[in-house]
Amino acid sequence: MQFTTRPTLQGTFGMVSSTHWLASQSALAVLEDGGNAYDAAVAGAFVLHVVEPHLNGPAGEVPMILAPAGGEVRVLCGQGVAPAGATVAHYKSLGLGLGLVPGTGPLAAAVPGAFDAWMLLLRDYGTKSLADVLKYAIGYAEHGHPPVERVGETVATVRELFETEWTSSAEVYLPGGHPPRPGELFRNPALAAAWKRLLAEVAGAGDREAQIEAARDVWRTGFVAEALVRQSARPTLDTSGEHHTGTLTADDLAAWSATYEDPVTYDFGGWTVCKAGPWSQGPALLQQLALLPEELPPYGSAAYLHLLIENCKLAMADREAWYGDAADVPLDDLLSAAYNAERRTLVGPRASHELRPGSPGGRTPRLAAHARVVATDDPGFSPMGVGEPTVAKSPTSPVPGEPEVSADGGTRGDTCHLDIVDRWGNMISATPSGGWLQSNPVVPELGFPLGTRLQMTWLEEGLPNSLTPGRRPRTTLTPSLALRDGVPVMAFGTPGGDQQDQWQLHFFLAVALRAQVRGGLDLQGAVDAPNWHNDSFPGSFYPRGMRPGSVTVESRTDPEVIEELRRRGHDVTVGDAWSEGRLCAVARDPHTGVLSAAANPRGMQGYAVGR
Repeated sequence: MQFTTRPTLQGTFGMVSSTHWLASQSALAVLEDGGNAYDAAVAGAFVLHVVEPHLNGPAGEVPMILAPAGGEVRVLCGQGVAPAGATVAHYKSLGLGLGLVPGTGPLAAAVPGAFDAWMLLLRDYGTKSLADVLKYAIGYAEHGHPPVERVGETVATVRELFETEWTSSAEVYLPGGHPPRPGELFRNPALAAAWKRLLAEVAGAGDREAQIEAARDVWRTGFVAEALVRQSARPTLDTSGEHHTGTLTADDLAAWSATYEDPVTYDFGGWTVCKAGPWSQGPALLQQLALLPEELPPYGSAAYLHLLIENCKLAMADREAWYGDAADVPLDDLLSAAYNAERRTLVGPRASHELRPGSPGGRTPRLAAHARVVATDDPGFSPMGVGEPTVAKSPTSPVPGEPEVSADGGTRGDTCHLDIVDRWGNMISATPSGGWLQSNPVVPELGFPLGTRLQMTWLEEGLPNSLTPGRRPRTTLTPSLALRDGVPVMAFGTPGGDQQDQWQLHFFLAVALRAQVRGGLDLQGAVDAPNWHNDSFPGSFYPRGMRPGSVTVESRTDPEVIEELRRRGHDVTVGDAWSEGRLCAVARDPHTGVLSAAANPRGMQGYAVGR
């Protein structure tokens, strides 16, 4: 039996896996109190805003995939759009450095999407009142929680910025003049006060659903909206090195709502994998599945890793050329058997260092002028480094050999994730992100900042991912849900920016391939298995560079596999033993009703709970 860092949990009542134990336990408390998976998800998500503020916030965004017991799988899109004033012409007129949307500051803020999406979920699929699900987050914000080390380490990387420019952030994140410290209670009284005021204003609105609708109105047109618009109008130092105001207006907030849509699906070996549409990077995982040959090399071998890495490069090149919300996406062609048979011939015995988008349906691909720019590890243009959330290391003593260390001293590409299944079979996978503490100054009246998702758009007209008013920026956020024989059996996902659909593919194949051999789903074994990622495509976060041929593997990877990858032309970086992947997963066996869950040991925050 394979050793795992913890057991795959099993039970029949309910299972939760998330990127922080307090969120997982709060969600389970809601299940224990009679709530369902959707009530629990909302409670857990608002706790994540409090305990992982360096990775997500209420003014960020969240895509979700939900499978109600006996119902249809749905995607709930909590990705806000570009404001009406966010035009390419306006941004170009500002003479922005590198010709890119800044990675921080109000210019990068889309219409906030997370709050409305969670309210829509609670209204339509939940059973609890808004007060019932918010009480956990309010408690931790008002009375404090012991912060994980990475909160303080992240604040330390931007301490000078907070003290000199983003002073409203210093008031929250430098209590007593120092960053939050493990073992000391950290509070966010402004956030607690905002949620308590929200509850007070909606208390007289009527029944449960009426109160939730009233909360949506307060967010869109009430004191929350007013504070967000004031913040957007404040000149703010961003990654361009200049002070800019944003484009978000009261009309933008009032007009936008989270929406439901059908998932994009792909059938693979008896499984059906469900993802959000090409406004996310979700279909890239489906393209990677479609590129696989009928016979795979042995799991974990150099040939296996080489195949998956090269397939990923092809899928991500297509993501760059074809995905977005500003133009029609030829998704049927991208997932067709004929197209992928043709693309499959491009995978040879040696690593490709080129960006090679395809021509689905005979169309000619077009890339942004910046797409082939090679990344540097020293952006050299601002005190804030890049626009990506990080799991930060100490800024004064970076860990030797740590993979993908960014300019602000942290491992690039992180956020949050939450998966839940309840005793009735309701299931959800959600990836909340954006609005993290490094993204924008804290809104003084609210205790949380605006997001920065517009940094993922291009300042060129006519591309699928061009900055376009009323259209969504293409996000990296990509939760997953899988069915067997048409029945939902597993929800999973991970933080990790551009790595998300790489790490998730490895996890899913590990689960699927082992299930064929052993029967049952070895969730924890698949989470713990050595993982890897490549960066041979344009990054989604400022400053948007690529690293041709690069592959980062965990040091637990077989040395012979590493050497064979190098012989095949891969530029291999060996990272720490537990550095690749942040996966969460829950599952349900429809034949027995047994529920299971697993969580990632990397980062020492993720936890699964259940009974």
